[in-house]
Amino acid sequence: MASPLSAANAYANIAKLTAGIAKPSATETGAGGFGNLLKEALSAVNEAGKKSDAQAVAAVQGKGNMVNVVTAVAETEVAIDAVVAVRDRVIQAYEDIMKMPI
Repeated sequence: MASPLSAANAYANIAKLTAGIAKPSATETGAGGFGNLLKEALSAVNEAGKKSDAQAVAAVQGKGNMVNVVTAVAETEVAIDAVVAVRDRVIQAYEDIMKMPI
């Protein structure tokens, strides 16, 4: 079970990550490029985590519904799993590129 302090630290780390992503240059085409897409995804995960924490706090205070808590936590888990999967694929692609002969 995560403590409120560890959850706050995780959200701060995600906020630092999204702040550190460079904005796409004008030469990139599309809807803003990969950096913008990554920043939006991390922001969405951060918001989902905050939502699930708010639902859990409301349930502990007797103001919330357990179904809403479970749903919010499940949505956050799916979002985090997606971000981890993308991260793993990016790392694997980088490693494959580094192994290519020059």
